[in-house]
Amino acid sequence: MANRDISGFGLGLRPAHYPAILEAGASAESGVDWFEIVSENYMIGGGRPLANLTAIRERYPMIMHGVSMSIGSADPLDMDYLAGLKALAARIEPAIISDHLCWTGVAGLNMHDLLPLPLTEEALDHVCARIDQVQEILDRPIAMENASTYVTFGASTIPEWEFMAAMAKRTGCRLLLDVNNVYVSAFNHGFAATSYIDAIAPDSVAYIHLAGHENNETYIIDTHDHPVVDGVWDLYAHAVRRFGSVATMIERDDSIPPFAELTAELAQARRVAECAVRQRQQVA
Repeated sequence: MANRDISGFGLGLRPAHYPAILEAGASAESGVDWFEIVSENYMIGGGRPLANLTAIRERYPMIMHGVSMSIGSADPLDMDYLAGLKALAARIEPAIISDHLCWTGVAGLNMHDLLPLPLTEEALDHVCARIDQVQEILDRPIAMENASTYVTFGASTIPEWEFMAAMAKRTGCRLLLDVNNVYVSAFNHGFAATSYIDAIAPDSVAYIHLAGHENNETYIIDTHDHPVVDGVWDLYAHAVRRFGSVATMIERDDSIPPFAELTAELAQARRVAECAVRQRQQVA
C-alpha cells in the first residue's frame, strides 16, 4: 500500500476541538484541509475516542503520527505495536504514517520521550534496517521526523541533516520535516538552520510540521504550547522556497487555544507559503 499524496494545510486533532470540528459547515469555514492524529491515542478496540475519530475521518483526510515506534532502540521492534498500528491504518486509511528518528526506551521500558541517537554509520545501518522491516510489515512507506535535541554525542560523525537524507535515500522512506525542530536544534547546537533545510532533497519531504517553543535565552525547549514565532515562520518560508508547496500543519499539545485561534494561525501558514511560492517562481 503506497502513501497517497496529501496537500494543503492541517492541524493536529485534539479532543478539545471535537465539537467545533463536527459542527455543520466547519469543514467549509475552518480552512483545515486534513488532520493528523497521535496514533497511540486511537489504538484501542472501541469507545468514544474511536467513534469521534471515525466521524471526523468521514469529513477529512488524515495522517497517523506515532511517538512509540522507537526506531532507534536496540530492542527488537515491538510486533504487537506494529500490528495495532496496521489495524488502525486499515480502519482510517491514512494518507501517511509517520514517527520520529529517535528511541523511546530499552529493555522493554518506554521513557515516553524522544531520545536522540549517536549519528554514526553503525546507527544509520541499524535505523535503515529497522525502517525496511517496518515498511514491509505495514506494506507502505513511512515518514520519519527530525526530533528536537538538547545534547549531542561525542561519537557522532554524521551531521543530522546528512543522516536524514541518507536514511531517506537508502530506505525509500519519506521525511516529515519539522521546521520548528530544526530551528530549536540549530539554536541549541549552534548550526545554521538554513543549511539543514538546504541539505534535504525536495522530493523526499512528505509534509511539514510547525509549532511553538519555549525560549530560555541560552537554550530552547520544544514545548508545543506557544504560537509559531517569527524565526520559525522565516525558516518555513525558506523551506517552501526550496521544496515548493508541501503539505503543512501546526501542532499544539499544551495550552491548547480555541479552535478558531488555531485556524487563524493556520491561515497565517497559508499566507507565508503562498508568498514563498511566488518568490520561488520569480527566481525560477
